[in-house]
Amino acid sequence: MSLMWKILAWEDLSRDELYALLKLRAEVFVVEQDCPYQDLDGKDDTGNHLWAEDNDGVVGYLRILPPGVSYEESSIGRVVTADRVRRLGVGKELMRRGIAAAQQMYPDSEIHISAQKYLFDFYSSFGFEQVGEEYLEDGIPHIGMIRKRDDNKA
Repeated sequence: MSLMWKILAWEDLSRDELYALLKLRAEVFVVEQDCPYQDLDGKDDTGNHLWAEDNDGVVGYLRILPPGVSYEESSIGRVVTADRVRRLGVGKELMRRGIAAAQQMYPDSEIHISAQKYLFDFYSSFGFEQVGEEYLEDGIPHIGMIRKRDDNKA
């Protein structure tokens, strides 16, 4: 599978790129997961947006927010892959690239995520550790997870 990877700050996104990213988020988080919630939370304009495209459009996406926006630490959120590419390694590559980008942008910060509980093992495989108790977010069980700073930078 040939993918093109992009990462852009809010102000550098084109109208068409933004539309495609928000479309995938709505397709998965609202429609597929049957979870009406306020996706547009006023934080997109503070972050960087990482995504993968194939010939048919956006297949994976996440946003990276600076420390102090969602948490004291930097954060990765809105992690999503299109149904047609799941179990093909796109999500793993997306997270690998997202972590690397967050570490480069905010080298002195840990990375905080709010993970759907069923993805605990997936995020643990990237070095994230649970912090706090399980909680419901938009009716879906979640857990807070933090990845410590990588002091072994190459």
